[in-house]
Amino acid sequence: MSEHILVFGAGGFVGRHLVRALVEQGHKVIAISHHPITFGEAGVETVIGELNKPEQFAPLIDRSRVVVHLASRSTPGNSAGRVMAELQNNLQPTFALLEALQDKPKTELLYLSSGGSLYTTAPTELTTESATTHPRSYHGAGKAAAEHFIFAWCSQFGGAATVLRPSNIYGPGQTERAGFGIVPTSFGKIVRGEHLTVWGDGTAIRDYLYIDDFLSLCMAILTSPMPPGMRVLNAASGIGISLNDLFKVLENVTGRQLPRIYDAGRKVDALRVVMDVALAHEYYGWEPLTSLHEGLRQTWDWFTTTQR
Repeated sequence: MSEHILVFGAGGFVGRHLVRALVEQGHKVIAISHHPITFGEAGVETVIGELNKPEQFAPLIDRSRVVVHLASRSTPGNSAGRVMAELQNNLQPTFALLEALQDKPKTELLYLSSGGSLYTTAPTELTTESATTHPRSYHGAGKAAAEHFIFAWCSQFGGAATVLRPSNIYGPGQTERAGFGIVPTSFGKIVRGEHLTVWGDGTAIRDYLYIDDFLSLCMAILTSPMPPGMRVLNAASGIGISLNDLFKVLENVTGRQLPRIYDAGRKVDALRVVMDVALAHEYYGWEPLTSLHEGLRQTWDWFTTTQR
């Protein structure tokens, strides 16, 4: 079996960073993206297109020892009322990948799920991986379904998979895109002097994880043999902050005001999701190292550079 690492969703924010991190450590990468992208690094083979059939994945899996599934075409907000889109854009490609993996049970799978769209509100505690999931959106329901199908693949075909449930990943390279990331959205509003629409009163508490910290966990997983079956791990800073307090940090980092308009809350949003990362530390010795202020400062430096 080839030593390639197959990255499905390589054109996204996390995918671009992960491909480059893998290449820097000497790994050969097959990068799948639904839109054109050029990495420029040696050791990266790029595949462009909409892969949603097992036969499209099979020859790529034949050359890979592990598959990283990062692809997602929806968010909790934009999936509202679009259940068929969730099936066609996210679940069908995932199912096609799993069917192709049935003939390659020794090929490991790392799947990027979700923490914020699966866990329900926990008033004070840190949410562990054993918590019951309650998806509030079609996006979250799709992630939950994918996890169940991955578990079934492992059970039926002897596969090994790691499912990561991240909090809100942010950092340099995350471009402003409607519905994808409060940090770049806020920075964009600050740069243009526009008002940010906030769903709810701003007291909702979330966890924010810097991209480099997330990548260090991914690299630890990808460079160690996965145990048989499916393992679920939270990936987060473990520190909750309200939206209103996040905005204060953003204003402190930028030295500018972020004008805001508060609107009615959305049913897809939980009031508080802060995750426990003890298992990731136990299995891989991993812990997040970047403070929110420092991570936002580095992100702002990148953001303002790209806006010039």
